[in-house]
Amino acid sequence: MEMEGVLQAGDAKDWVYKGEGAANLILSYTGSSPAMLGKVLRVKKILKDKSQPAPSCMVFSSYEQLLWGHIPELVDSVKQDCLAQAYVMHVMSKHLGANHVDGGVRVCVSRDFLELVEKNVLNSRPAWRVNASSIDNTADAALLIPDHSLFSGNPRGNSCIAVEIKAKCGFLPSSEYISKENSIKKQVTRYKMHQHLKFHQGEISTPSEYNPLDLFSGSKERICIAIKSFFSTPQNNFRVFVNGSLVFGGMGGGADNVHPAETDKCLQDLSKVSGLELPDFIELLSEAIFRSGVLGKLLITQKLDDHDIEGAIHLYYSIISQPCLVCKNVTDAELLRKYTLLHSLPLDKSLKIVRDFLVSATAKDCSLMISFRPRESGTADSEYDSVFLDSVKQTYEYKANFIDLDVKPLDKMEHYFKLDQKIVNFYSRNEELVPSLKGSNTKDASQIQLQQ
Repeated sequence: MEMEGVLQAGDAKDWVYKGEGAANLILSYTGSSPAMLGKVLRVKKILKDKSQPAPSCMVFSSYEQLLWGHIPELVDSVKQDCLAQAYVMHVMSKHLGANHVDGGVRVCVSRDFLELVEKNVLNSRPAWRVNASSIDNTADAALLIPDHSLFSGNPRGNSCIAVEIKAKCGFLPSSEYISKENSIKKQVTRYKMHQHLKFHQGEISTPSEYNPLDLFSGSKERICIAIKSFFSTPQNNFRVFVNGSLVFGGMGGGADNVHPAETDKCLQDLSKVSGLELPDFIELLSEAIFRSGVLGKLLITQKLDDHDIEGAIHLYYSIISQPCLVCKNVTDAELLRKYTLLHSLPLDKSLKIVRDFLVSATAKDCSLMISFRPRESGTADSEYDSVFLDSVKQTYEYKANFIDLDVKPLDKMEHYFKLDQKIVNFYSRNEELVPSLKGSNTKDASQIQLQQ
């Protein structure tokens, strides 16, 4: 789908910074056009350091055409520069449910618009994001999608609280292709191990207590524990919006630690808009996650990766018809036998395993947006699910949507493998060197609850 007209330099003033990820910058609309109200614009970025792996896949290589060739709409979309939209519609919606994803509408943009927007939002962007990437001002289109931090298209409507959660990988791998020296992966979450490496590298000041296994557990009590841990160290995994404005968490993933004053301000904003204290809000969010079942769909999609990167990397080399750079360093005879069997798989099986791995990678990296609004008294019929919060005797409607569902480039497989080895090797060698969150100067989840 494409919207008529082109966004020109004069339109730039109506778009403000909302946030950003590795591949896209998100702009929020502040003007008065009915077609744009309650929408955000996803604008492509380019990396300033060309040695870094590309954040997203804009052009299909011949191997990617082989990988996705069974979905003609996807291959065709590359020529029309609407791959992100097509991938959501024809791949991710089948796994996550069409009612929880939105491919958006393609909007033409002028170079003047992009250059002016970049200048306008420069001071709003985290410095490290500015140093790493800039808006791709050669792009001729951007993606217009609903702003899920608002409940409906009209931001001036009912009060709305929305939460963005980057849940990360919700299971421990059990693949037979994981080497003995990396067997720790079967006992410790990837998220926890990566936290240790980030702490060592100075990217974060405190390792997070968040455990993805709690959030994906299907237990309301453990979901509550996960949400409380987000409040102590949100990093780029947790953000809270009130009527579309960010009140808690980092802009574009910049904040790794939250000052107590920021938590208090967030709680005041929440209470002002909704009348909810923190325990009420945690109860509301936990109940909605528990009831909606959306994380169950996400987990099933993540588990498409049943070979782990240590298995899938071999099939990548088979697909691109190159000697396997991993096998030449393997000394374990039994493991080498297993890898040799992988290399002997027929092409269609190799393609499916790598394709499933990449779909899983999208599911491990996407965000869940849950939006709430109080149901007006006397309105029983609604298209939305609801939660009755006994503590405040109020019913809240909610909706859940997945965002950031970009296709992962095939040539990122080597990067995934190297990063995986780096994370596991560091954790195995240095586990005892990393402090736990408790005892640090950051509030832990139990302290936050006790203050209420």
